[in-house]
Amino acid sequence: MTTGSVANVHSVMGSTNKTLLKSEALYEYMLKTMVYPRENEFMRELRLITMEHAYGFMSSPPDEAQLLSLLLKLTGAKNTIEVGVYTGCSVLATALAIPDDGKIVAIDVRRDYFDMGLPVITRAGVAHKVDFREGNGLDRLDELLLADAAANEGGFDFAFVDADKPNYVKYHEKLLKLVRVGGVLAYDNTLWAGSVAIPDGEREFTERDGSIRDALREFNAMIGADARVEPVLLPVADGITICRRVA
Repeated sequence: MTTGSVANVHSVMGSTNKTLLKSEALYEYMLKTMVYPRENEFMRELRLITMEHAYGFMSSPPDEAQLLSLLLKLTGAKNTIEVGVYTGCSVLATALAIPDDGKIVAIDVRRDYFDMGLPVITRAGVAHKVDFREGNGLDRLDELLLADAAANEGGFDFAFVDADKPNYVKYHEKLLKLVRVGGVLAYDNTLWAGSVAIPDGEREFTERDGSIRDALREFNAMIGADARVEPVLLPVADGITICRRVA
């Protein structure tokens, strides 16, 4: 029996704050105390530019960018992959965190969105670290595996995925070949506004949100049982699953 319906989980009309916290005031406190005072000037510029875009809600929020930056520095990551780039907020966070000779293979189906952020990335002095590849994420990952398997298999330290959720399981299988043992894989939006925890039949979802919710539930269950990784699912932003590859 349904007890209510849910409109678009993430939409243009929704809150600009992408958080699972029930208190907006608490989230603002966190941002003002720990995030904004330390936010790089170019990160702030790109965040504000992105917020003005019609699909600005798709961008990684600043608290998540801060978490990714810290993870990259803690793990000493140098070569990274990002699937799902949009305007490049998380790409910029990564580029600022990795060494000057580090590289980001940044994959997205649309170049025009990335071009919005490229001038800021260039002014930040880190554009030379970004290898943008336009096209389908699965196809571009296959190309990495086929082009130079000896160098690319296990050749990456870190991967971040914020792309088409129904393909997360497929991305995971390909990235496990590309990211080295001991490396980190991170997946965004894995709690999908908390909808993954709502029992079947309790709410009505749009067709899109329902399919994404089901795909993420499948993905989360798979990761939880995957002996090849050591995972943690954090309620940061819209949910982020972080995995350390162990086999």
